[in-house]
Amino acid sequence: MSHAVEAASPARLAQSIEEYLAAHPAAALLEDGRVLFDMRTAHYSVSESHGRCLLQLWSEERNLVRSVVEVQARAHCLRLMTRRMGMTRPQALELVPTSDRRTPTARESARRNYQRLLERVLARNFIGSRIEGMRSAMDLEHSFGPAYARGRVLRGTAADAVIGVGASESAAMVDGVLTLGLLWLDFCRQHGDRRRHFGGLKVIVPTGGWRTTAERMAWLNHSAADFQLFTLDERSEELTPVDFRDTGNVESRLVHAFSAEAAMERCQKSIDRILALAPQAARERVEIRARSSTEVALLLHGLEFARVRHGAAAHSFARQDELTFGAGANETPLTPENDELCRELFSRLFRSRHADGEHTDPLFRMAPERWLEAEFRAGIGEVLRDLRGDLLYSQVPALTNGDRGMLDMLTLDRNGRLTVMELKADEDLHLPLQALDYWIRVRALNGDRQPATGGSRPLSAFERQGYFPGAEVSPLPPRLLLAAPALRIHPANDPVLRYLSPEVEWELIALSEHWRRELKIVFRKRSEDKAPR
Repeated sequence: MSHAVEAASPARLAQSIEEYLAAHPAAALLEDGRVLFDMRTAHYSVSESHGRCLLQLWSEERNLVRSVVEVQARAHCLRLMTRRMGMTRPQALELVPTSDRRTPTARESARRNYQRLLERVLARNFIGSRIEGMRSAMDLEHSFGPAYARGRVLRGTAADAVIGVGASESAAMVDGVLTLGLLWLDFCRQHGDRRRHFGGLKVIVPTGGWRTTAERMAWLNHSAADFQLFTLDERSEELTPVDFRDTGNVESRLVHAFSAEAAMERCQKSIDRILALAPQAARERVEIRARSSTEVALLLHGLEFARVRHGAAAHSFARQDELTFGAGANETPLTPENDELCRELFSRLFRSRHADGEHTDPLFRMAPERWLEAEFRAGIGEVLRDLRGDLLYSQVPALTNGDRGMLDMLTLDRNGRLTVMELKADEDLHLPLQALDYWIRVRALNGDRQPATGGSRPLSAFERQGYFPGAEVSPLPPRLLLAAPALRIHPANDPVLRYLSPEVEWELIALSEHWRRELKIVFRKRSEDKAPR
């Protein structure tokens, strides 16, 4: 069932698209069932222009410009009737919540087939053991989803928990298997036959999808369980063990630190032009952050709403600034002709995005983790006095295995020890192991120490690349700090954290629910608390 949005004025069409994208940050844009843009990485601009609703999207792969003539709301989707420039025949595009385009029937069928395949392969490879209770049914009470097949491998009074994920699942699903595996092991230990001891966990991933799980598994507490990792080739039905202890060090390379002060000075004239369009009384709430030596962003409670890029002018060696505006992934070039449009957007943004704003407003709801991060940047010295708020980095660019990634929030404590911070504004089942990923990379970079020229001590990769100027970075492994509102900490986070290696010194900080008004710690848990039996 679908219906066209009433009063399909260009402004109303643009608002419908904006509201959908704000509510579905992992949305994808499809044409004829093919994914054109994954909105987690793409940028867009939607606006009224000359009596039309103009939609522009761009990513590293492609660009698209269409006039939207009609929007039809469907179950979980938004169908856009569009026209190409110069064309009269409309073409349909579809916004969907995720890029997984399998029908529910096809998805369920693939998962049933994988479960049967996994059970058959396990029985053939673990001769003398009995495979029991294989299932993939949803169990929301214990956080188990249908993407993972789980069961037990029994041999006398000994037993292992086993979990697998098929090759048809997304990369994020594959990477999430260890979290679910730890929860399944914990469940088996808590609810199993007391006469049978669950001594280990077997994790099965698709061929080629093992690296993230292997890196994480190496940093679990191996005195708590016998962890084993396998890959499964679904065509040949070959099960291959992976030696996660011998995967080598994580190879990460930092992008050199830049001068934020110089970048902002370089772009100051354009920054002033953008600020002049913002409501005067609210300008003190704007946070100005240099993204690189040539880019400066303007943010409101963590949400980027404008950017200045300083670069070479077209067909010239002269330097000029490119100014854009728009909330989040929405980005529109600022020109004298659309000053008033920009002013109206800023006015709406500043009315909506404040601590006492309406929780149903899309602009209030956007980027809650970035909002929480902004609160920490502003008040970390008051909330966590043992940390250096003056040497706090967020979204540090790093290269790992050829992929560009970001180290989340990073600072030093008062003793010079690195502290990795991972913040979540909403429940996240995978918070502990995602944070562990950052910790692993920071540890590797800190351990990469080379003698300084004429210096008396070896410097870490951070110091050699210009981070933490004037401070001495301790060679001790980093601390791991996780923070979230108390009622938004997923109940599954606690058992997963307890399975981390004793070498990972972690702390979980629960914040008050009114963190937008005031950062306040409700309670804390540390790694030296209770370990798994």
